[in-house]
Amino acid sequence: MKLLDLPFLAEVTALRRDIHAHPELAFEESRTADVVAKALESYGIEVHRGLAGTGVVGVIKAGTSKRMIGLRADMDALPMPELNEFPHRSRHAGKMHACGHDGHTAMLLGAARYLSEHRDFDGTVVFIFQPAEEGEGGARVMIEQGLFKQFPVDAVFGLHNWPGLPVGQMAIMPGPVMAGTCGLEILIRGHGCHAAMPHQGVDTILVGTQIVQALQSVISRNLHPCDAGVVSVTQFHAGDAWNVIPEDAVLRGTIRTFKPEVQELVERRIQEICTGIAATYGAQIEVRFEHRYPPTVNSTAEAHFCQNVATHLLGAEHVIKNELPSMGAEDFAFMLLEKPGCYVWLGNGPGEGGCTLHNPHYDFNDDITALGISYWVALTQDFLAQTT
Repeated sequence: MKLLDLPFLAEVTALRRDIHAHPELAFEESRTADVVAKALESYGIEVHRGLAGTGVVGVIKAGTSKRMIGLRADMDALPMPELNEFPHRSRHAGKMHACGHDGHTAMLLGAARYLSEHRDFDGTVVFIFQPAEEGEGGARVMIEQGLFKQFPVDAVFGLHNWPGLPVGQMAIMPGPVMAGTCGLEILIRGHGCHAAMPHQGVDTILVGTQIVQALQSVISRNLHPCDAGVVSVTQFHAGDAWNVIPEDAVLRGTIRTFKPEVQELVERRIQEICTGIAATYGAQIEVRFEHRYPPTVNSTAEAHFCQNVATHLLGAEHVIKNELPSMGAEDFAFMLLEKPGCYVWLGNGPGEGGCTLHNPHYDFNDDITALGISYWVALTQDFLAQTT
């Protein structure tokens, strides 16, 4: 591996652990934003604040080229307890950096410091520190508030640590890399009655179980076998007493797809299934879809460019070009709807002992910090060196 000499690496690690110890949820990242802004200012970098409330943008200009690259890191934590016992564990009950956004922020700050100290590029680098990736769409809000109007980058790039992928490897694929996500809510209205006299009512429990079972056919019997999708029911709420068939029931879950036409098909079939079951059992059923993140789709040219950068950095055998996409979702997708770019996975290690994303035992692997910084720097230098 051709990693950079980073004499300040220990400082970046300490900063990462400080952020980990002080997790903040979506749109509440005030302390984290202060830490980021103070660090950027100390590196001599122009700082802009206020986009999406807690967003921070740093800008470095060097040379005369008008080319501009955007690099993005997410800053928010998750609303979950941490079960680790190391010194930098969360100090805020019910909040945890269980996805590695602390590491993403630290690596981008490390790259910003290196690039500011060396200025060995021709063009402009825009460092985007984004709030609220975890389900609240901070990327969309930053864009709506003028991110790319104020900073008209030619392309934008993102990175996520990836447990299960060995340290020293990266996965970079053109096309879909993360799924789009849509919330599903099904409201069932029946007719409540005594549980000993079910013939007097319309059983919402029975109707709900029929829906759950029928939804399992949506993917397996409607999608082309080469397409991908997920429909998962994750909540079933009904009733309060042992001897009462409840009047109402609520099902909730998630839909994951990679293509708009697949999403449309899945939604249509869910609606048709619920309409049919309602007619069969005499219930009233309302279906609600909450579209959250679109699929994260890498543009082909930028994905190949990132593959070349990573190959030069790590060696061809350490760059995975055919990894299967993830059914997880990512709001970097909104940025890729506006600009060409690429979202890559950086190996975080084996993920043993619960060290997987969104697990209470997770921790970002500090051993990959230098690799992430080196990738960002090489990507920036090579991208801005292009003449077209």
